Order: sequence, then C-alpha cells, then structure tokens
Amino acid sequence: MKKREDYINWDEYFMGVALLSAKRSKDPNTQVGACIVNDKNRIVGAGYNGLPAGCSDDSFPWAKQGEFLETKYAFVCHAELNAILNNIGMDLHGCRIYTALFPCNECTKSIIQSGIIEVIYLSDKYEGTDSSKASRMMLNSAGVTFRRVTTNIKHLVLSFNESDV
Repeated sequence: MKKREDYINWDEYFMGVALLSAKRSKDPNTQVGACIVNDKNRIVGAGYNGLPAGCSDDSFPWAKQGEFLETKYAFVCHAELNAILNNIGMDLHGCRIYTALFPCNECTKSIIQSGIIEVIYLSDKYEGTDSSKASRMMLNSAGVTFRRVTTNIKHLVLSFNESDV
C-alpha cells in the first residue's frame, strides 16, 4: 500500500488553523484568525478577533458604523495581536504568521516588534487603503516578507462524526 497523496501542505494546514481559530470570533461581520509558526513548523500561538479577556461580549458594541465608542473598533483586539499575546511564552523571532486577512497597520507594528519574519495571508480585501499601504511600507522597511497563500483547495471540511475518524 502506498502513502496517501492528497494530504494538505504546510501552508494549507496552518492557514486552516487560522481559519478554524476565526470561528471563535463573536464579531457578526468579520471573523479573522491567525496562527504563528516557528521554523520547525510548530504552532506557537493562535488568536482571533475579539474583546480583551475579562470584557463581556454582551456588554460592548459590535457595530461597524457610528460614533467611535458605539462601534467595535474601540474595543476589539485583532487576531494577529491576540496570536502574539497568546503565544506559548517563547521568543517569536524567526517565526511566521498565517492570517486570514492582510494585517492592518496597528497589527503590523506588533508583528514587526515581535520578530516575526514572514506574513502569509489569505485575503487582501482592504488593499489600497491607507492602513494597508502603511502596513506594506513598514513590512518592507523592516525586511518582513509577505505573500498571499497559494492553494488549489476551495473548501476543507471537518467532521465531528466519530465514524469518519
């Protein structure tokens, strides 16, 4: 018997972990996940966009528009920052981060400061915005590489049916 040939590659695996992490987000509009990986392909951090620990998801707004304090933007931590803060207690220098969405300028600052050397993203839906331009400027200046994940997979289905294991 030969080994299975249709297994997923490392990029697909780690982006899958980021996308699975995004399913924890309570945000009704945008769910983003991130996964940090070391040079040995070990996951060392994961996160999703949500309120800081100790802040009730029911006590803060989730609106996208309105006065600043009436929107989620004043309160939500992005997936990339949460992945950095949730790391397993190791130095992140030399690591890569997989994220569902190209990072904003604020997360980019944390990515660079933490020592992450590569950003792999799935969507770049805010490309051309000032935040995205600032992110690219900082990443290029700091020598942090970035690339869109490439895959032929459109869907990856997980099953919780024990007979599928």
